[in-house]
Amino acid sequence: MSRVCQLTGQRANNGMAVSHSHVRTKKLQQVNLQYRRLWWAEGNRWVKIRLSTRALRTVQKKGLGAFAKELGVNLAKV
Repeated sequence: MSRVCQLTGQRANNGMAVSHSHVRTKKLQQVNLQYRRLWWAEGNRWVKIRLSTRALRTVQKKGLGAFAKELGVNLAKV
């Protein structure tokens, strides 16, 4: 399973690890993904979802249904 946020679609970022001697090597900066069981009030059920911690903070602020609707995600399929 790829490391992708199910709400926002965030993926890994390509970056460089720079050593003390300034030698650059490629590295992946992974998204901090968490499995969470969140209550979806409109569907009147729990939804188990894999989302980034940034998306989790936004869900706590706006609510799961409103945030998913804003992003165009259908929670009935999750």
